[in-house]
Amino acid sequence: MHFCVIKSRSLKIFAALLVVVVLLAVSINGSTSAQVFFGYAPRKVPIYSVDTSEKQVAISFDAAWGADKTEEILEILDEFDVNATFFLVGFWVDDFTDMVKKIDEAGCEIGTHSNTHPDMVKLDIESVSEELSTSVSKIEAVTGKKVTLFRAPFGSYNNQLLEVAESMNLKTIQWDVDTLDWKGLSASEINSRVLSKVQNGSIILMHNNSDHVLDGLRLILTTLKNKGYQIGSIGELVYADNYTVDRNGVQHQN
Repeated sequence: MHFCVIKSRSLKIFAALLVVVVLLAVSINGSTSAQVFFGYAPRKVPIYSVDTSEKQVAISFDAAWGADKTEEILEILDEFDVNATFFLVGFWVDDFTDMVKKIDEAGCEIGTHSNTHPDMVKLDIESVSEELSTSVSKIEAVTGKKVTLFRAPFGSYNNQLLEVAESMNLKTIQWDVDTLDWKGLSASEINSRVLSKVQNGSIILMHNNSDHVLDGLRLILTTLKNKGYQIGSIGELVYADNYTVDRNGVQHQN
């Protein structure tokens, strides 16, 4: 008799738990009930890399301070017949307008890196919009070409930032290979970091005015080409539409 009571009670508990699991899995306006119940929402993620079977990678340069080495970067890219993406801050565009023209004339892609290089997570939605629209307008005024890519200063982002960028038809781009060239690493150290992390679909981060960017770039391009990688801009690597980005920031073609 006691066994039957215990068994009946266990079945009721199991049934109740099953109902709770089903209810928490129900979608409400794109979020599950569990996300609502436990107080968290789906976190948007930028593009860190691309899912591809091709040995293809993209190289990018953030430009916020200084331009002394930028022209030589362009010469090295041309020497290796490689395209790249430059993310420019608005005040950099103001200070180095002629260099922006040279980057564009060299056939390199230009994206925005904000207007004043703030931590945009700390800004309200109006300030975020102003940062993006102002910087985009400055770049487009110089190049006459539409800006489609955005990289957040410090790699700092939240849902609000990504949603505003998306509303302006900007893809937010991170990276999965950080050269850490801004730390003063030698060319050999920069190259070693790239080799230890690079894979098909990688996006490589460099800075246009870091100490050893020139020697580091030459060594990276030599090594990657010898390993059979095709190197280009981010726009040549990412999928333009009909894609998803998983929780790790990997872009997949649907």
